[in-house]
Amino acid sequence: MAGRTVANDKPDRDDRASGCPLGSMRPPGPQLSEDSFRRVVEWAPSAMIMIDRQGIMVLVNAQAEQMFDYRREALIGQPVEILVPERFRHHHRQFRAGFFSDPRPRPMGVGRDLAGCRSDGSEFPIEIGLNPLDTEAGGMVLASIIDITERQRAQQRLEDALREKTVLLNEVHHRVKNNLQVITSLLNLQADHAADARLRAILTESCGRVKAMALTHQLLYERKDFSRIDLGDYLQRLVQSIRATYRAAGGRITLDLALPQAPIHLDLERSIPCGLLVNELVTNSFKHAFPGERRGQIAIRLNEDGSGRICFSVADDGIGLPPEAVLADSSSLGLQLVPLFVDQLHGALEIERAGGTLFRVSFPVQSAGKE
Repeated sequence: MAGRTVANDKPDRDDRASGCPLGSMRPPGPQLSEDSFRRVVEWAPSAMIMIDRQGIMVLVNAQAEQMFDYRREALIGQPVEILVPERFRHHHRQFRAGFFSDPRPRPMGVGRDLAGCRSDGSEFPIEIGLNPLDTEAGGMVLASIIDITERQRAQQRLEDALREKTVLLNEVHHRVKNNLQVITSLLNLQADHAADARLRAILTESCGRVKAMALTHQLLYERKDFSRIDLGDYLQRLVQSIRATYRAAGGRITLDLALPQAPIHLDLERSIPCGLLVNELVTNSFKHAFPGERRGQIAIRLNEDGSGRICFSVADDGIGLPPEAVLADSSSLGLQLVPLFVDQLHGALEIERAGGTLFRVSFPVQSAGKE
């Protein structure tokens, strides 16, 4: 087969010189003459090839010549399979026969990945749209073909950039998590060397808050999802950390966590205040709800109420808050932080004092900026 040598084809050239049997074609519409149809095909911005039921090419345009690097005289009268990579030709004949058995328009981008074959044997990715036509010579199909090589290259560049971004974010969360663990270790060392019991308690509380933040970055690093976390998974890990911190009271204070069957996801921006809020409520129950050797239980419940709000509660059966207690004026730093974290979640806080203390927090599933 000859390589392409035509450089100055005119759209109004007479295709009958190539042996194209269009004299027997009925124009596709009553308002469109055969000559006009030729011009439309020739001027088309994509490669256009018409084949008959036997798969023989009866019409090609200049774009098809350029795309496949053939002169049209070398294509007219030849089976369309010469434009298909050799390893796919047998299957292509079957697909072609199947199309003609039930001809219907097929838009581009639908179906399997396709490849074209140039005159030198080189292959390139293509998309094909098919349009069946009724002619006096019988049923034919007009194929519109575009070369998607550049599109795939651009897509590959985007995928490579996304992969690099993912690796970078993964490394950032890993480093942040490691740095927070270093801070936790330093706080623990400081607490071990502190002679003042009150100072040791303060350092331990600070260590717990840092752990709650580090846990967020740990989950993001493990799950490779940098936009949200599974709140149930987070709470399970957080409860384990709190149990380890207060293991001395583990024999008399039990910590129970109830989660829904379906996962509840929380965006990254609110995961840290949510974790800090749960940490403050649980640790305050450990410290203040069961004085002396009092025994009891702390229960954490998480659910989604069905109206687009996430709800969780932290309840204990301890001595309860004094009736006159006001969170904002409390001497406890933890209780002062609770309303601040609730505000960051754009949530609502309810407190019940009967038979212990119950903190119930609800906030929207979607953050205010995403609703």
